[in-house]
Amino acid sequence: MTPGDSNSSVVATERLEPVSLSQRPVSVGEHPIALYPPGVLSVIAVVPETPLLVPELATGATAETAQLRSAALAVVGELAAISAEWTVVGADAGGRRSVRPDSRGSFVGFGVDVVVGMSPDAGGDVDPALPLPLLVAGWLAAGRGVTLHGELVAPDMPAAECAALGAQVAGAGRPLLIVGDGSAKHSERAPGHLDERAVAFDAQVAAALDAGDPDALAALDADLAAELWAAGRAPWHVLAGAARGQRWHGELRYSGAPYGVGYHVAVWRA
Repeated sequence: MTPGDSNSSVVATERLEPVSLSQRPVSVGEHPIALYPPGVLSVIAVVPETPLLVPELATGATAETAQLRSAALAVVGELAAISAEWTVVGADAGGRRSVRPDSRGSFVGFGVDVVVGMSPDAGGDVDPALPLPLLVAGWLAAGRGVTLHGELVAPDMPAAECAALGAQVAGAGRPLLIVGDGSAKHSERAPGHLDERAVAFDAQVAAALDAGDPDALAALDADLAAELWAAGRAPWHVLAGAARGQRWHGELRYSGAPYGVGYHVAVWRA
């Protein structure tokens, strides 16, 4: 989601309060990397889909987005330490489909022709319409030798269908990268303008991510999320389905709405 306001602040705190969002970047080195049996979903990372993660696209906002960018790069670094193959889940208006690892795309539609691939060997034609969640995933994965398997869902995909897809992708045993934004209605100049319900909604998301609680994510109201322009709702419901039945340790690394859009970065380990 393209931002529209830089007046909303991010509050650093050790405990998420219902009226604020938290920002807690943590270095990768603080967490030992465990070894897991093949075929078992063991690590899930959550990042936003904002093109502002890409410095070339963050003209005038590179410093303001530095902590968000650092947190997102750190969590995907942890995925790369576990596996060279990930499943990426995001929402797109084109609906449910899988995207091959040989796909390439460009951020040219956002103003700069930054080309990314979904694998080191991706050599197909550059698709200028590759959906934003996959562009962001490709940029975050660049230089890590990682192959990405894209799974896109419709923004209004029912929660039960999201959960079923989650169970399916979990069966592959690859780390999951979940890409999506919170509400785009955190301020008057946000893309969706101000809706006072946005703060409580994204606080609920942040708390669920920090707790590693798939049931709390599954409880997110899809209708409310649609009203609040929360692009991450369906991907988060896929996460909930993928993570169900296991115990998770969740860590919220960043949560804020610096441009009127809710951005969350988290990592879960089984």
